[in-house]
Amino acid sequence: MLLMIQDIYAQNPLLFIALAVLAFITIIQLIYYWSIYGKVAFFRQKNEFVRSDQGVSVIVCARDEYHNLKENLPLLLAQDYSQFEVVVVNHGSEDETHYLLRDLAEVHKNLKIVNVPQDLNFFTGKKFPLSIGIKSASYEILLFTDADCVPASNQWLRRMAANFTEGTEIVLGYGAYSKSKSLLNLLIRFDTTRIAMNYLGFARAGMPYMGVGRNMAYRKSLFYRQNGFISHYRIQSGDDDLFINKAATGSNTRIEIQADARTISKPKTSFDQWIRQKRRHLQTGSYYKPIHKFVLGLFAFTQTLFWALAIALLVLWYQPYVVLGIVGLRLFTQLLVTGKVMKKLSEKGFLLLVPLFELFLMIISPILAFANLLNKPVKWR
Repeated sequence: MLLMIQDIYAQNPLLFIALAVLAFITIIQLIYYWSIYGKVAFFRQKNEFVRSDQGVSVIVCARDEYHNLKENLPLLLAQDYSQFEVVVVNHGSEDETHYLLRDLAEVHKNLKIVNVPQDLNFFTGKKFPLSIGIKSASYEILLFTDADCVPASNQWLRRMAANFTEGTEIVLGYGAYSKSKSLLNLLIRFDTTRIAMNYLGFARAGMPYMGVGRNMAYRKSLFYRQNGFISHYRIQSGDDDLFINKAATGSNTRIEIQADARTISKPKTSFDQWIRQKRRHLQTGSYYKPIHKFVLGLFAFTQTLFWALAIALLVLWYQPYVVLGIVGLRLFTQLLVTGKVMKKLSEKGFLLLVPLFELFLMIISPILAFANLLNKPVKWR
């Protein structure tokens, strides 16, 4: 075997080194899939419910969200839970939001309305109105979602709150997007699944680094202990992921991915809208803790290098069966683990497109990151 390797090396040392590097970075990729993403793929969550005496404040920030609130707010107010309130922060709305909230408050005594004029927004984005909503909350457990989100069931609140056992301060949930048959919808849902594999997997591995504001919860005392959003208030986004990046630890964070504990949002319907949303999300990544940027960057770097070396070696037809074996092993692992995660999150219809979507995002993400350097994405409306 050693003589064979030496012979192959002697034929073309440079390509042999490229092949060796390909094998090495494939091992790194497999470690991520099995040790990080596998913690979501093979996660078995206990079917438990919280005591009814733990009060929960559901917080929603809204600006000109009349139609979404009219459709979704009654479902938030109809949660099967004995002690909760829904705090809606009406942030400078110019539509009929005020009248809708006023009428609903007459019927639902657990609806709390907080009006924040737009000209009081000293913070960037929705961090100021969200802070006001948190300060106005009556309960210790805070559950966050957006105005355009609908809970998957009337057990959503109960499922999320059930995770607040002793020592738990943060619960990360999954915010899904509704399904349609368009290619853009499949891409958005793949990207959402991919992001969830990362933040849920790293949380399970003891290194939580972000959450999504569509579905997450934390304790009010934690918010005050971390001085709210002060450390990143100048950044227009990040009211969800940057706060979690700062406050979460391996011991104070749990995840909740059961089907009735999710929220569902309507995805963007045009590529331009999705690109703008993607740019806003990418903007906050540069403010993560160095260790988080390293582990996320290592996967992205080895992923790009994997495809570059594999394609180059196959084009040159250098040790093609070895290269194809390495590529096949990585693809098999990717499809197996990703498929199980998709099943856990009830995402279907794009498993065989995963490698193509991966290549597309691998190419477009650096372009969007560079675009963010030239001009900042638009603010939260």
